[in-house]
Amino acid sequence: MHAWEQIQETIEFIEEHLGEELNIDSLAKMAALSPFYYQRLFSRLVKKPVAEYVKLRRMAKAAEALLQKEQRILDIALELGFSSHEHFTRTFKDTFGMTPEEYRKNPQTLNHMTKPEFLLHYTLIDEGVPLITDGIVLEINRREIAEPICFIGAKQDVPIHHLDGLGTESGIDPLDALWKSFHKQKQTVLGLSEDAEEVGVTLPSLEEGYFSYFAGAKSKAGEAPDEFMSWQLPVGEYIVCSFEAENFEALVMDAIYKAQQYIYNTWLPNHKLQTEAFCAERYASHSPETTSMEIWLKLKK
Repeated sequence: MHAWEQIQETIEFIEEHLGEELNIDSLAKMAALSPFYYQRLFSRLVKKPVAEYVKLRRMAKAAEALLQKEQRILDIALELGFSSHEHFTRTFKDTFGMTPEEYRKNPQTLNHMTKPEFLLHYTLIDEGVPLITDGIVLEINRREIAEPICFIGAKQDVPIHHLDGLGTESGIDPLDALWKSFHKQKQTVLGLSEDAEEVGVTLPSLEEGYFSYFAGAKSKAGEAPDEFMSWQLPVGEYIVCSFEAENFEALVMDAIYKAQQYIYNTWLPNHKLQTEAFCAERYASHSPETTSMEIWLKLKK
């Protein structure tokens, strides 16, 4: 068994026992490693110490549970291993910047610690061959665009550390307000159909320390109204990473992070391919029923 497989085994155990007391010595023994080397290897692979990882995974589960309003907050706290409502509230606020009660009253999209899938770091698939792992089905193909595809929407500059922290850092998603604003005006202001294909594009920014993010929908018109902009998916050859998840939240929070990590850090380097400096996320829609999407990366000539 490889070292990453030993750590993955303990990650799966942690996930199944988040509400229980988790002991470093027991986890290390499960991985057949000394406690010192286990913690060192865990931190290197997961980018978080064991105790911090456990806390952040509990908070990720708490955010999901709080949306089920019939469940008492105290019961959620106890199920996740907290001894009191106060301890749970303090930890949740430290993690997400709001109390559980505030989040329940005004739900927002939250970035959170994603459960790692190291198989995606150490497995190389051929084009057209699906890779199936826990919570995600992923496939990579090449596609050609003969004519540019036009989208109309809005753009926002976001600190670059948001990209660096995806999948490991917790807090309010800075892109949530952009998408909500766009969806409110998609039909009424932009005149786009409700089911028009949507795209989220990460672009270089002129401002140092930031990247630009465009949220829009497919449009036949080339001009955008005031306060909006148009963006085109240019002609060329693309690497397209298609993936599926169990539900929309898992798709846009966990699955997209894992897919991006795989395509950028494993698949492209091993195929010695380089892509243009934009990443287009293509969705059928942002409805709760959407469970699949695609990442489009234009190959450099």
